[in-house]
Amino acid sequence: MRKPNAVRNLYGHVMQEIGQRIVSGKVQPGEVLPREEALAESLKVSRTALREAMKVLSAKGLIESRAGVGARVQEERYWNQLDADVLAWRCASMPTDDFIDKLVEMREVIEPAAAAAAARRRTEAQLVEIQSAYEAMDAAQTLDSWAEADLRFHEAVLQATGNELLSSLFSVIDTALGTFFVLSARNSSNFRYSLPHHQKVLEAIRRKQPKVAHAAMLAMIADSQANLRRSRSKARKVRA
Repeated sequence: MRKPNAVRNLYGHVMQEIGQRIVSGKVQPGEVLPREEALAESLKVSRTALREAMKVLSAKGLIESRAGVGARVQEERYWNQLDADVLAWRCASMPTDDFIDKLVEMREVIEPAAAAAAARRRTEAQLVEIQSAYEAMDAAQTLDSWAEADLRFHEAVLQATGNELLSSLFSVIDTALGTFFVLSARNSSNFRYSLPHHQKVLEAIRRKQPKVAHAAMLAMIADSQANLRRSRSKARKVRA
């Protein structure tokens, strides 16, 4: 008899496989997935594991199951776009320009306000964590260590807001933000180019200056977006 954890791991693998196919566009909205027997056979899993995976994908809004029709892929507007798995699958399939622009827009709405709130409410311990993350960025010698410290910096700012709804949001968007930070740093001549922007945010939070923190975070996001746009422009010229 298969152990419960093994079953969960199996349907988790199946969910990942089908979810990535849908989010990457290999399976288009409106398409009907193969019948249960055929799909289970192609994935080399039991029908029980497949059914569990399909339930999860349905809860994420990716598919809709109907009697007599089967599982149909839903239009993107029905997807739970902030679901951690859906975000991870979008990032894994290399973010499109449109997705990056939408991520920037989301950051513009959330992060400047979060920086301002952190400047108003941060504790000394929270300030120490933001400072520590900044120092890790300053000391980073590789792109990966930089991106890890960058992600930690932004998480620390959200935690310092004192708003549990904002801080819990990080656990949802961390994969997308991490991918964005890597892309932004990779497409610059020096991956540490944005360090001065982070320092301005840190100092504004340290001095409890909400308006300055808001402006500094907004400038940081705008600079990252401009950097990515320059990279896109160069890539288009090379292809031309």
